[in-house]
Amino acid sequence: MPFVFLTIDTELMWRHHVAGLDLAEMVARSFEPAGVGVGWQLARLAEHGLKACFFVDPMPALVHGLAPIAAVVEAIRAAGQEVQLHLHPAWSDATARDRKRRAGRFELVEYPPEAQADLIARARALLMEAGAPAPIAFRAGSYAANDATLAALAAQGFVYDSSHDGSEHPWPSAISLVPRRIAPVLHEGLVEVPVTLIDAGARLRHFQICALSVGEMQAALDHAVRERHAAVTIVSHGFELANRAGTRPNAVHVRRFEALCRMLAARRDELPTAHFADRPPLPLDQDDAPLVSSYLRTGLRQAEQLWSNLVEERAG
Repeated sequence: MPFVFLTIDTELMWRHHVAGLDLAEMVARSFEPAGVGVGWQLARLAEHGLKACFFVDPMPALVHGLAPIAAVVEAIRAAGQEVQLHLHPAWSDATARDRKRRAGRFELVEYPPEAQADLIARARALLMEAGAPAPIAFRAGSYAANDATLAALAAQGFVYDSSHDGSEHPWPSAISLVPRRIAPVLHEGLVEVPVTLIDAGARLRHFQICALSVGEMQAALDHAVRERHAAVTIVSHGFELANRAGTRPNAVHVRRFEALCRMLAARRDELPTAHFADRPPLPLDQDDAPLVSSYLRTGLRQAEQLWSNLVEERAG
């Protein structure tokens, strides 16, 4: 029986900072874009009785203050969902006045081990200051983690990491596991819970709302149950159901999220959703294989993606 980790990376978006938007607009377009952001997602999860992990990045507080982070943490926890740690290190070198300034090292894996450990400790403290319990799970921004990241996390009391994404390997997802690894495994002192993948032929594709069609998601869930996978790890973002500008819903992505919620609710007995804080009993010795997608499912998704990119992603 696979446990399902429905994870939602939640962050103040770098591109809105660079565009010079005022703080209120940045917050709106990052956390509650077009009425389909964190609040809407929390309502849908509650409606279907599902658990989700919100990986929250507190680092923008270094530039724009803690209030927006504290507000989103409070909303997530009030809805009965969990908050764990996300980290985009670029904010550590950013300023509110010079919006074009960009860190020389943008991804966490570009930093040496000691600096990574310092950044993780700083982000952990900020997240707790924003009202979250001590985090036990982590995902690096852009999946940009390596073995040094995991060692630093283990030394600071983390139990889980979910940064290994074979579709982004070896850069920036640089953990020393094979790209096709999707089963949880003990690695560098903690449990690595990789993002679930499908084999789309030319490349691996991760199980993300904006990356897979409803048909592909359903087939991946069927495959996980049939093959008795240890876990299914799904990715979304607080802003992902709106267009890139954050000004109107992306109907394709909204439809996928709603369909996924219905599928997981209908199959809760064989695909139970879990919080990392539940510490579900995960087998750590399996070698689960990604679903091999069909030409039909891939072709249908590509047509849907074309519509999404050409129509739904255009700002209203």
